[in-house]
Amino acid sequence: MRRGGFDAVSFRDLAAEVGIKSASVHYHFPQKGDLGEALVNRYTGRVLEFLGDPSALSMSKATDRLTELYTDAITNGGSVCLCCILGAEAQTLPEAVAQAVQAFFESIIGWLKTAYKNSTSDKTIESLAAFVVGSLQGAMTLAIATGDHAYFRAAVDRVKAHASYEEARLQTAFNTA
Repeated sequence: MRRGGFDAVSFRDLAAEVGIKSASVHYHFPQKGDLGEALVNRYTGRVLEFLGDPSALSMSKATDRLTELYTDAITNGGSVCLCCILGAEAQTLPEAVAQAVQAFFESIIGWLKTAYKNSTSDKTIESLAAFVVGSLQGAMTLAIATGDHAYFRAAVDRVKAHASYEEARLQTAFNTA
């Protein structure tokens, strides 16, 4: 799915890859949407586990942690975030899969918001978190589509610089208030 999207996966191919009968896959996942939802939920859990507890992180450290996750996926895995590709297909996905993808993005933005609140009480936290996630997702897609990872590296540098700037700006505003 990370390389070809939701429709690129078939029960037959999955069963062959795992070395079981297609009926066994259907037993656990009666519909392809059930499989997709389970994959997205498992992926979300693994991502959040990797990111860890955001409550002790500064804005810069949280941004570094998230960019590390994305960088590892594109550099070592050569693919985009599962929910990046599925998010692009959200309007045609089974409802449960689309909802799981939406929940993934809400979880990642929520994770960032929690970390960012440690740095400030400013009301721009949600838009900054959405900017960071959107920038990384878009840059990842652009890098894969063009075959040029320089776009992704440039976006990571910009996202980190912006988070550092915002952290310093908000801390200064907080300290002078």
